[in-house]
Amino acid sequence: MGRESEVSQQQERHWIPHSCSQRLRKSSSKLLSEVQAQATEAMAEQAYTIPAFRQRTAEETEEYQRVSKNVGRGLTVIQEELHRMRIATKAQVESLEIQKEVKGMMTKRLDLLEEFPKMPDFLVALRPHTVWEKTPVKLFCTVEGNPRPIVKWYKDGVPVDPLSVPGKYKIENKYGVHGLIISRCVVSDTAEYSAVATNQHGTATSKAKVTVKRPAGAGESCQLGLVPYLTDIHASKLEVTLLNRFPVSFGVEGSSIRLVCTMVVVPDLPNVPPYAQWYRDDKLLKPSKLVEMSVGGGAASLTLPHLAKDDEGLYTLRIFTKDGTAEHSAYLFVSDAAPSAPGVPGAPMSIKAYDVNSDYVLVAWKPPNTVNEPPITGYFVDRCEAGTDTWVQCNDAPVKICKYPVHGLKVGHSYHFRVRAVNSSGISRPSRKSDKVTALDAAESERLQGTEEGVPSAPGQVVATRNTKSSVFVQWDPPKHQKNLMGYYIDGRIVGAKEWFPCNHKPFKHTRFVVHGLIPGESYVFRVQAVNLFGLSEESQESSPIAVEPALATPSAPFGITMLSSDGSSITVAWKSPKHCGGSKINAYYIDKRDADTLLWKEVNLSAVTERMCTVENLKEGTFYEFRVTAGNVAGVGLPSAASRPMKCEAWTMEEPGPAYDLSFSEVRSHSLVVLWKAPVYTGASAVTGYFVDMAKKGSSEFVTLNQETVHRHYLQVSGLEEGESYVFRVRAVNAHGIGKPSQLSEPVVAKALPGTKEIVGGVDEETGDVFLSLEACEICETSKFVWSKNYKPIGDCPRVAVTAKGRTSRLTFTNPDKDDLGRYSVVVTDTDGVSASHTLTEDALNTMLELSYAIRHPVVPLKHGLNYEILEKGHVRFWLQAVKISPSVSYRFIVNDKEVTSGEGHKISHDVATGIIQMTVDHFTRANEGTYTVQIHDGKAKTQSSLVLVGDVFKAALKEAEFQRKEHIRKQGPHFSEYLYFTVTEDCTVMLVCKTANVKKETTLYWYKDDEEIVPETPPNVMSGSCALPLPLFSRKDHGVYKAMLSDDRGKDTSVFDISGKVFDDIINAIAQIAGASASDLVLQCTPEGIRLQCYMNYYTEEMKTIWKHKESKIASSEKMRIGGTAEMAWMQICDPSDKEKGHYAIEISDGIKTHTRTFDLSGQAYTDAYEEYLRLKAAAFAEKNRGRVVGGLPDVVTIMEQKSLSLTCTVWGEPTPEVTWFKNEQEVASTEHTRVTFDGGKFASLVINKVTPEDSGKYSINVRNKYGGEFVEITVSVYRHGEQIPEPKLGQPKTAAATPVPPKSPAPPSKTPTPTPSKTQTPAPSMKSPTPTPTSTPLSKSPTPTPKSPTPPRSVKSPTPPRFMKSPTPPRK
Repeated sequence: MGRESEVSQQQERHWIPHSCSQRLRKSSSKLLSEVQAQATEAMAEQAYTIPAFRQRTAEETEEYQRVSKNVGRGLTVIQEELHRMRIATKAQVESLEIQKEVKGMMTKRLDLLEEFPKMPDFLVALRPHTVWEKTPVKLFCTVEGNPRPIVKWYKDGVPVDPLSVPGKYKIENKYGVHGLIISRCVVSDTAEYSAVATNQHGTATSKAKVTVKRPAGAGESCQLGLVPYLTDIHASKLEVTLLNRFPVSFGVEGSSIRLVCTMVVVPDLPNVPPYAQWYRDDKLLKPSKLVEMSVGGGAASLTLPHLAKDDEGLYTLRIFTKDGTAEHSAYLFVSDAAPSAPGVPGAPMSIKAYDVNSDYVLVAWKPPNTVNEPPITGYFVDRCEAGTDTWVQCNDAPVKICKYPVHGLKVGHSYHFRVRAVNSSGISRPSRKSDKVTALDAAESERLQGTEEGVPSAPGQVVATRNTKSSVFVQWDPPKHQKNLMGYYIDGRIVGAKEWFPCNHKPFKHTRFVVHGLIPGESYVFRVQAVNLFGLSEESQESSPIAVEPALATPSAPFGITMLSSDGSSITVAWKSPKHCGGSKINAYYIDKRDADTLLWKEVNLSAVTERMCTVENLKEGTFYEFRVTAGNVAGVGLPSAASRPMKCEAWTMEEPGPAYDLSFSEVRSHSLVVLWKAPVYTGASAVTGYFVDMAKKGSSEFVTLNQETVHRHYLQVSGLEEGESYVFRVRAVNAHGIGKPSQLSEPVVAKALPGTKEIVGGVDEETGDVFLSLEACEICETSKFVWSKNYKPIGDCPRVAVTAKGRTSRLTFTNPDKDDLGRYSVVVTDTDGVSASHTLTEDALNTMLELSYAIRHPVVPLKHGLNYEILEKGHVRFWLQAVKISPSVSYRFIVNDKEVTSGEGHKISHDVATGIIQMTVDHFTRANEGTYTVQIHDGKAKTQSSLVLVGDVFKAALKEAEFQRKEHIRKQGPHFSEYLYFTVTEDCTVMLVCKTANVKKETTLYWYKDDEEIVPETPPNVMSGSCALPLPLFSRKDHGVYKAMLSDDRGKDTSVFDISGKVFDDIINAIAQIAGASASDLVLQCTPEGIRLQCYMNYYTEEMKTIWKHKESKIASSEKMRIGGTAEMAWMQICDPSDKEKGHYAIEISDGIKTHTRTFDLSGQAYTDAYEEYLRLKAAAFAEKNRGRVVGGLPDVVTIMEQKSLSLTCTVWGEPTPEVTWFKNEQEVASTEHTRVTFDGGKFASLVINKVTPEDSGKYSINVRNKYGGEFVEITVSVYRHGEQIPEPKLGQPKTAAATPVPPKSPAPPSKTPTPTPSKTQTPAPSMKSPTPTPTSTPLSKSPTPTPKSPTPPRSVKSPTPPRFMKSPTPPRK
């Protein structure tokens, strides 16, 4: 049987019932051919109609002829070489054609050849060649043998691989003549080449030597690889094959886009790139600021940097080659940019100037498409002089048609124009500016065609047909009245949706269009509008709905044929479904077989096989067989699969199981998937007990076993995958005797979810209450089916569930769900790229859905809030509840203590449909209102009720609150506090008691009280300001008490009480601590005679603050060693008599109840050494100050006495050791005489007695008391007056004194009658108060020499200086 007959039979198989004869199948071949021809024509129709290539003008023809003739001397040779290279680039297609032709001829002689087996034999052997460098060489041989030998080529024993150096080698096999062509030889190609022919009967070899010579003077540095005199090569002589081509593209106004097409160029010459042209809608594009082109490096690209709707259209790349042109076309869609305001139209386009004159230009444009926007009411035209950016509006009122005459131009000036569309929502973005137009009187300029006014009539019938899985082919009849038609706008709408969307954004000139970017499986309708200068026509009638599906075609070839078992006379094989079903369900498979040693295929089944497994009978044991499978659908029979690997027909006797098969994948996600398989056909010596699943990355042979223990089911969830990585899997079955053969490797699967993938969701139908699982597929086609499984076993017809599908959504509904329905449910959408999902139905989820189902089937009015109450102002009580939703027809009633209450006096009942609130307000709430409150609601079929028990303590609390609100209402009729007393703390830590007043007037007064005693603040309160405050500075425990503010006038009074004690007091202290702690300074070191003091200054400090001192993280308690205290400005801690134990880290922590403020000081190292030395110095200074000689008391400042009286100056002195005492008169030491007697008794009492004073005794007396630690001078002024004279006035700065009154001396000296003057009450304080102990500081005092034990008596002629009264004796140095 001929091969043509065989193919024809394969194409006819699925059209004839199994019982029909071969004759009937052949009689129907004509009908099948017609159907196939129609399907082939539908498949062959291009997605776009590419405009016919325009005819060249005379100038272009002349230029082309000139370029063609301008070829160098060696063009003939290089053309032959390039021609052979062109054949190399098309080798695959040519090889297929040759193979079909050769096989067709071989089948005619096959029957005769099978009778004479023959080993390979070279009829024509290879011959040696010597060639010049950069020229081709051809090696040919003819070989025969039966079966036909396979010829392989070798270079010095190494196989020749054409793919290793593309374009270098070409291997041919035509009619038994085998050839090896080496293009552009180089010296390194010098070698021994051999052709090795092999079949099952033997091997034959033919060898030949190839020598490549270099011309004299030729160097190795020729980068272009050309013969020097062949450098003038035109780009159109290159061989170009397009590879990756730019697809249909989508852009947005204002963005950019790049269209790229990669190619293979032979030869690839850096200085001679291919000659490429770009077209938009058959109009040649030229490089400009808006169009950037490049070609070279194996790619041609077109970049549009600033997209506008003018750029929309069909783009064609045309590359000139030796045999003509290579070209590719795809549509670019450009949508409107986001509008400046909702409803604003898109920008106009295609702005062009016509009828150009010296002061007049006619500007025309194309209108934008309006789909959901308000209609366009007019246009504004703007102009701009070239070279400037200033646009001027040309028309004051919008022009309603798409043309406008612009007047007032300047002769010789150049202009650009742009247009903006106007509708009721606003003004559009401006269009792209026009090309530059110069206002000149032109003898000839382009004129706008067309004089018919009005818009075109609506287009005729619109028909949409299937094209691809994301596009639809739309065609329509032109309008009857075209009126200078510009083009068409096509709009689309999803069936069931309200809004239309634009399919194109620039008028399309033809009456058929391919709409791209549609959702696979979704159904659409389309309409068309015609466009001219006057606007858009009426919409056409809508097309019939059409689902987005690929056009029908025959299925692709099955693949993955694998052997499942063999018994010595039969082999069971299985295969995988074709990757492309052709748009309809695959309903037939046909299997062919052949001996591995022959080329003739024989049919296995005449009747179609529907399963993907078949047992081939009547085989010869020990023979190797090959199989192939062909799939069929309603469009016909597709291409056969590749031949399987040779399979030996021998009985399987191994004890282990055979391979699992039909590996497939479900629920492929970024990091997980589910792998499924079918059980082995051959189980071995015992039943299969489980499976191991192995995984490896694509291209790797290192498999990893995913499960440590065998799995008993036929699927496995795989997790931990890398997103975007490709993996392959295999499965090994296990029985009691071991692990069987691994399955055939799965197809590589990429760990990546399909775009828009959704998961199965569980829910309850809101109308029926049915429990269901649902999946919305991200992709679907007309032949797709939703196949549901439970635990990955197809459910099929099961009374427990019902499967329905609508559009892209399938629902699995449970008829009577219970625990038997728990498990893992999965669904696979057939005839898609692997759309699938799974969902595990757990008991908790099922119970939740059952509860919801019960609620739907037994409806109740759902409540957001049950019956509750709230106390309103004036003491009214509101009882209310809120439903999730109520209708206007809702009915309800309130029942109180089993009695229905209606709206009337004392009760107000109402409801609000918008919020779902039902309420009743009781105006007078008294003890009679205690009881049970119930609301009963009926809304359609749903009903509910809610109750509130208001008795006992709950009722008493409500009644108390109602009475309080009633009193509050009365209180607020007069002056009252809008906010009662509360406290605040200022930045200086002053506590303020604040209250806010309301309803006050000028006569209203405010009084403050503490513990019922009135407080009169320095600043009277201003009640009209609305806020009054009472400051409590230096707050401490003394401010404990009950504070009260009283507001009153003739309308009444109001009182606010604030008890500062307990927690309130603690809160105030914490608030003070928060501010004080934040203001706290770093710890400061201060030395004193008692020790070392650490001080922390802050805004305010009181001992009530929670302050902790720490040493080395240990809390310090106040003691004789460590004293803790403070003042209003600081807190301190003093280390008394410090030692090395007190070294270390110190800290103070001030807590405000929330935050702890910490300040630290490191008292160690040099800091401690310096502080300790300063402390010793201050301690010695204080000791000296304490023990120095001093006058304790008894001496006056001024003495006035009458002559002949006795004067006694007596004082008490102190010092340790006992000081020396010296008296001076006018800075001269006084010696003891009869007239002047000096005494010092018991080291304690010092006296100077002058008997019978005379005026000569007047003067300045002083006493010097001194010991080794220092001393003190005290001065006394003595004035003596005569009897009868007036008592003299004291000197300036001295107080007046009375006459001296004799007093007995304190010393144990003999009593004297001489009176001792007593200072007056206004006298200066005693000397002991005049020399206070100075406050020690950290500043070291200067050292002074140690004084002599006794001051020397100065000579009479020399005045001894008397120190001033308040001057201290020098402090002795430290010892």
